[in-house]
Amino acid sequence: MLGRKQSAVRWIDFIWLLFLLGLAFLPPINEIHKQLILIAIGVFQFLEGPLIARIGRRGAAYSVLIKILLSTLLLNHTGGFAIESNYYPIYYLPVITAAIYFGTVATLFWTALTSLAYCSLLIPAAFLDYEVTEEGAYVLAIRILFFFLAAIVVNQFAVENRRQIRQSQELSDTLEETNHQLRRAEAEARRSERLAALGQLSAGLAHEIRNPLGVIKGSAEMLSQKLRDSQPLESELAGYISSEVNRLNALVARFLDFARPQNLDLHPKNISEIVDRALASAQTQSPHPGVQIERRYAANLPDVLADDQLCELVFANLILNAFQAMNGNNGLLRLSISPETSHGSAGVAVTVEDSGPGVPAAIREQIFNPFFTSKKDGVGLGLAIVAKIVDDHGGSIRLVNDPAPGARFRVFLPAARTPVLRSQSRHEGAKI
Repeated sequence: MLGRKQSAVRWIDFIWLLFLLGLAFLPPINEIHKQLILIAIGVFQFLEGPLIARIGRRGAAYSVLIKILLSTLLLNHTGGFAIESNYYPIYYLPVITAAIYFGTVATLFWTALTSLAYCSLLIPAAFLDYEVTEEGAYVLAIRILFFFLAAIVVNQFAVENRRQIRQSQELSDTLEETNHQLRRAEAEARRSERLAALGQLSAGLAHEIRNPLGVIKGSAEMLSQKLRDSQPLESELAGYISSEVNRLNALVARFLDFARPQNLDLHPKNISEIVDRALASAQTQSPHPGVQIERRYAANLPDVLADDQLCELVFANLILNAFQAMNGNNGLLRLSISPETSHGSAGVAVTVEDSGPGVPAAIREQIFNPFFTSKKDGVGLGLAIVAKIVDDHGGSIRLVNDPAPGARFRVFLPAARTPVLRSQSRHEGAKI
């Protein structure tokens, strides 16, 4: 396994180059082949980091092979017999390089190949009728064993260093994810506080507005009845007053729905059935014949502890928003359900995804705020009520940041304590 890639030249490479240049110009200085080979090794060592950063494992293998070749050439051009050259420690370069960039087995392989290259320098002596003495064989064995000893020691440190780097990276990733979850929890807490404060304000205003509206509506109806025959125009205007009062009453009712504490009727429920009913309800309210529906329901989903009607309202609202966002007959609505764990709590995640234009980044943090809307005729309570219902269930809802087009809302609901598992795996497409 390779170590961390180096994409730039390091200062230590200058030190390498300096030492190798020192070797090149040690006496005798008239050995041009020795000098050229040592300079080549120094330049290659200087460029090794960028090479490995560019082509990875193959670059490390090329580096070891080239160093073995240059080291062998150096010994061939120094000393009477190459095997006796004082420059034999140059073979530590490919050995240490392999130990740094490869695992233990690969390091042993490259060290064995380096040792074979060193032993190959004995071949010319065999043709010249020289034989290796017992003392010479002893010295050669010691040198080769030291190659392996250096390889194992360096590789042990390199492997431990890679392990420490990997652990540090994993810890960094864990801390980053924890910080992300903490920021999300803080945002949800702030949203809940805003919802509670605005809910109390809405409840007070709604009650104060509803009373005079009742008086206005009753007066307008009486006026319309009295003027119906004698003054038809005035009667019609009184009718307009009555109809607008009805619209205001409906708006006040939505305020009260938002402000009123929910009396949840919690029971273990099959979430896929709730989502299917919400889809059917949304289709009835806003038919889009050209929209393709894709369901991705995981198998063996646990039951969730939910209020049947309120949860159906949540998903119907999200699906209606998706239909409206696609703003036409064509598009794709994807409904996904899968088991999930959030903040240590097991449950189910439901994703409602559309192929519309998506939510602009500038308003992503505000879409769950009460009275915030991007629709011309919207009140800004739909997603606020949805978020309140989900919060009351102990779940969470968020808009997933995704580079893909469209919007993706993800709702998490905790599982019931004694879930009843059902196999309901579906992956189907349909036209509605």
